[in-house]
Amino acid sequence: MAKKKEVTVEDRLRALYDLQLIDSRIDEIRNVRGELPLEVRDLEDEVTGLKTRLEKLELSLESINNDIGSKKNLIEEAKSLIKKYAEQQKNVRNNREFNSLTKEVEFQELEIQLADKHIKEFKAQIDQKKVVISETKDRLKARQTHLKHKQGELNAILAETEKEEKALIKKSDDYKESIEDRLVAAYSRIRVNVKNGLAVVPIERGAAGGSYFTIPPQVQVEIASRKKIITDEHSGRILVDAALAEEQKEKMEKMFAKL
Repeated sequence: MAKKKEVTVEDRLRALYDLQLIDSRIDEIRNVRGELPLEVRDLEDEVTGLKTRLEKLELSLESINNDIGSKKNLIEEAKSLIKKYAEQQKNVRNNREFNSLTKEVEFQELEIQLADKHIKEFKAQIDQKKVVISETKDRLKARQTHLKHKQGELNAILAETEKEEKALIKKSDDYKESIEDRLVAAYSRIRVNVKNGLAVVPIERGAAGGSYFTIPPQVQVEIASRKKIITDEHSGRILVDAALAEEQKEKMEKMFAKL
């Protein structure tokens, strides 16, 4: 890193205000995007969740159909056994054997009834799941359409602003390199803690930019002299005079136009 040269307080104030203008321009670009990136991410997560839900529902449907198949097989086996026991009853040697076979037949008939009951329950579940699957597919289609629209919006904004944003971030880093570390640290700390990220503001109508608190005339004279860095006692922002601010705005607007 190149050694930072000694600069005057005025140079520092100009550099800090330039840095503020660059960072504010970056903020504007990001505000244009607004909540779009978060919306897109949320929609992507929702679409993924709906797809997962659909897969689980369809697997569940397949499982129920398999269960129905198993119950139908059980019914066929029970019918086969009933037929077998009925044939055996024709050749029994005593009542005990006959009654034993009768009980086996009754048991298989109960098995058939129970299997039929389960099949009906499974079919009701299938009907319910089919409704849920249809609704989920409709919602998934709607969310995918919405996602595509939002992604298109975001891509269009990114196409317009990404190049400028990258160039501005580079400029911001370059300016920070040219300013003392302690001032950069103070600037960054103030920027995080104040509204709209405005850490360096000009005097406007006798008050700090964005503030309603009047700055005493003597302090305004000191600020205009550019001999020391003065902060607003109410907001903590670094203050610059209106003339310096206007000069730097004109300079930076020319730079922004070239990006």
